[in-house]
Amino acid sequence: MKGVRVLRLAAGQAESLWDEALPVEVRELPEDLAALDRLLSDPELLGPIVERFRREVVEERRAVLTDGRPTIAMEAYVRMMVLKQRFRWGYRTLVAEVSDSIHLRRFCRISLSERVPDESTIRKLTRRLGPETVSELTRALIGKATREKRFRPRAVRIDSTVVEADVKHPTDAGLASHGVRALAREGRRLAGRIGETKRRVRDRSRAIGRRLRAIGRTIRRRSGEAKAEVLNFTAETGELLERSVREARRLAMLARHRARGRGAQAKLKAAKRLEELADRCEKVVRQIRQRVAGEPIKDRIVSLADPDARPIRKGKLGKPNEFGYVTQLAEVTENTRRGARGLIVPAATAPGNPAENTLLPDTAAELKRLGISPREIAVDGGFQPGPTNQALAELAPDRVFIAGHQQPQSKRTARRLARYRTGEEGRISHLKRRYGLDRSRLKGSQGQQIWTEWAILAYNADTLAARAR
Repeated sequence: MKGVRVLRLAAGQAESLWDEALPVEVRELPEDLAALDRLLSDPELLGPIVERFRREVVEERRAVLTDGRPTIAMEAYVRMMVLKQRFRWGYRTLVAEVSDSIHLRRFCRISLSERVPDESTIRKLTRRLGPETVSELTRALIGKATREKRFRPRAVRIDSTVVEADVKHPTDAGLASHGVRALAREGRRLAGRIGETKRRVRDRSRAIGRRLRAIGRTIRRRSGEAKAEVLNFTAETGELLERSVREARRLAMLARHRARGRGAQAKLKAAKRLEELADRCEKVVRQIRQRVAGEPIKDRIVSLADPDARPIRKGKLGKPNEFGYVTQLAEVTENTRRGARGLIVPAATAPGNPAENTLLPDTAAELKRLGISPREIAVDGGFQPGPTNQALAELAPDRVFIAGHQQPQSKRTARRLARYRTGEEGRISHLKRRYGLDRSRLKGSQGQQIWTEWAILAYNADTLAARAR
């Protein structure tokens, strides 16, 4: 089959002869899934994906196409992604669980006689739709709550957290080792594609491995001389990586010259991938030189697989250094009582390690876009009073509480807002434990945003479904 759409607009509850033969007790969904099913049955919630689907048809004259793939309904796709974040499953586990469960099949609107979509199809669609479409789904859900569920926003609490990248603890020598192996691997692929046997990227992983073992033995001594020796070994790993970078660039240049006739585009793409990898490895070489020279490193790369991730210091005793992305979350609630549970608006994020007030204008713009004008806003002491009041001025709140800096004169009100603000830390912990916000399994800044937005959407859907029960 050629040109089969992997995403169609809608699909009702799939019924077949096998479904009709099931007992009533089996066909009925559990209470939590039944409430979630009623919430997600509103066709208006799929409006952002419908708009994206139609825009692609108009602009590209095609929808999301592939060869030989079965059609996926948007309802089924959204429900499967909500389940994925809700139970913290991977794509393969998600497909396996939905395939084996009658309740999950019925929740996702997939008949017993119908095949569950392939995990690679779901993964590619997730990247294709991007974070903004998921943010629009969240906005549609919040709009539905304010219109129909009698959700009346009264207060907002805002805090930032670190969404860790899916990387191990980085070291400069470790990055050099990873770079040497990756360049050799990509170099072999490109050399085989262009038929080159002489010019290649030499695999120096054994030479770097000897330096890494020497670093491990030397660092145990914990002395001043040992630190100097470690720096020398690290510098040697940078020199080995630099040689591999030069060989990779020569091979990529040769591939560009030989990109003629049939297969030229594939050769150019492979050469481009090798050059991009060489650029990242060159950054590693540069930061190794800076470290050996004792110079500060402003834009440190911590992973070749996820080059957008950055080191972040938040002053935590358990985790003084984290590697990933800073995300600012704003929870809108109906009251400031203990245990208040509200809805989270689409997150604000920026590359690097932005300060609290750097992300606050984006959060305020998101609240204004949703038409939310809270009476009280509570933030922690990391927010500066001047920039904070300026960013929140358009929302016109009655009170802005900044812990330790800007508090009301009434001690009772101050204690109430202090407890309310502290609850945001508990909410962030809940999102990390329950919805996978502790670590993004998608690479890159865009991947982290996609992961975060799906976690927020799943949390909001569970919150509204619990209110409806």
